[in-house]
Amino acid sequence: MLKFYTINALALVIFSLLLLAGFFGDVPAWLYVLFVLIWFIITAIGSFQVKWNYHLHSFNHNYKISENLISITFDDGPNPEFTPKVLSLLKKHQAKATFFLIGKKVEKYPDLVRQILTEGHTIANHSYSHSKNFGFFSAEKIATELMQTNSLLKEITGKELKLFRPPFGVTNPNIKKALRRTGHQSIGWSKRSYDTTNISEEKILKRITSNLKKGDIILLHDSSAKTVAVLEQLLLFLQSHKLQSVQVDRLLEMEAYA
Repeated sequence: MLKFYTINALALVIFSLLLLAGFFGDVPAWLYVLFVLIWFIITAIGSFQVKWNYHLHSFNHNYKISENLISITFDDGPNPEFTPKVLSLLKKHQAKATFFLIGKKVEKYPDLVRQILTEGHTIANHSYSHSKNFGFFSAEKIATELMQTNSLLKEITGKELKLFRPPFGVTNPNIKKALRRTGHQSIGWSKRSYDTTNISEEKILKRITSNLKKGDIILLHDSSAKTVAVLEQLLLFLQSHKLQSVQVDRLLEMEAYA
């Protein structure tokens, strides 16, 4: 898999060779432009594909697990309208999940956070603001957001969170540097549902269940009626295929809290 530092080192070598060739001969300008464009495209895609582990290592699955386990995860909560419905369905089907929580929503709905934990699910960090500009934040600002959310959740639950999912699945060197400072582990996914887009419930469910296998991590959002409907069908699918949803820390065999 492509890595940021490998690509940059290779790019530096190629660019140096182009400059050297230009010194001794005639290198067309379009070749320089093409080189920069290719580098930019690879870096952009790598930054938006958490599964690539391009900038930093994220745990995206556990295909070595021996049991028939998968993990359903929910981002962007807690949501006062839809999180309780999600919790009700999970309880009905005896399934466990992981909720990546936004700090500013945690402040508004602490009772929902407590309910998630009381019902046996795992909570994790999903930044404080979930800003659209999160990928452009400095390492210091990212670390501050993570620590702020951790502090809020420790005050509410007494737990020190170790797991973090980058907003939008975006990674970059600043996020890597911030995680080194805070000690969080980055959690990605192997099955992205796109449940926040305009695609239908049927297509979302098909995206998730197509070639679903033990060890997969599913990304959903507890923020819409559509996701609730998809979740109900997904839980029935898991039951019929003898798959069980567990907390992501159990699936990955790691600790969720310090």
